[in-house]
Amino acid sequence: MACGLLALAVGVAAWLAPAHAQVVRAGLLATTPVGQVQPVANKTKRNGSVARRVGLNRVRDPLRLRSSVALVVDQETQEVLYDKNAEAVLPIASITKLMTALVMVDSGLDMDQKIRITRADIDRVKGSRSRLSVGVRLSRKQLLHLALMSSENRAAHALGRTFPGGTQAFVANMNAKAQLLGMTDTQYADPTGLSSANRSSAYDLARLARVAYDRPLIRNLSTDESYAVRVGRRMLQYRNTNALVRNDGWDIGLQKTGYIREAGRCLLMQTRVAGRDVIMVFLDSVGKLSRLGDAARVRRWLEAQTTASNEPAPDVNS
Repeated sequence: MACGLLALAVGVAAWLAPAHAQVVRAGLLATTPVGQVQPVANKTKRNGSVARRVGLNRVRDPLRLRSSVALVVDQETQEVLYDKNAEAVLPIASITKLMTALVMVDSGLDMDQKIRITRADIDRVKGSRSRLSVGVRLSRKQLLHLALMSSENRAAHALGRTFPGGTQAFVANMNAKAQLLGMTDTQYADPTGLSSANRSSAYDLARLARVAYDRPLIRNLSTDESYAVRVGRRMLQYRNTNALVRNDGWDIGLQKTGYIREAGRCLLMQTRVAGRDVIMVFLDSVGKLSRLGDAARVRRWLEAQTTASNEPAPDVNS
């Protein structure tokens, strides 16, 4: 076991090593140490996100992204290709559920075991609604499917609540896993992401995505276009919260969306662009579609960069 943990630590350390690559940077890395912009949760304006309160949305970037934070990393070479405020530590909303899934998959618990939704799974933080009524019984795998694909909060909470030791032990495991992966800017408070105390940086989330991508179950469940579960005599039909997985123009291998007021619209995904596997992270985007638009802008930019680099050099003898 110790050897396994050591091997994982070595692998993570290698991935975290600085890459020598030309990178587009805007915002924090060019100007401000991250410690100077870490926000105070209790002072968030009622109608604004933490990132907007500290002015990250006013940082200009070459692609004019509508997300306050953006990071694009080459999955294979670890080169940072695009960076906008990527060191800022911010609420991450339901992107939290990706760590929930990683802890659950790595726990070795019986994924076919039935779990009952109880009143304890009702959202008392944001008052969000759920189609999983109290008394519904689903397997761990079904709950994980709904949590990843449709960001179902009661499903994610039930997974944490029924973990050995309960929710508190589950969150402790989430934080321990984050530390093992070198996610030093990350802190988890619950399995759902409803609490604004779930915080991370884009750099840490890219680390998480790379590790989660190595779990086939997480890849498959998070990118499923739709899923139906039987509840009594009814079939509940769910759709993926990320519309890009239903777009044939995208090749997405892992994804998670998120939204609470303090975090804004968030998106993390692994995808293939111009023959290159990349991880994209967008935090604090405005509007329901702007994070998808930012992903499209980044993809067009990467495609243009690849085309330009592949053009033959001019013949100096002609």
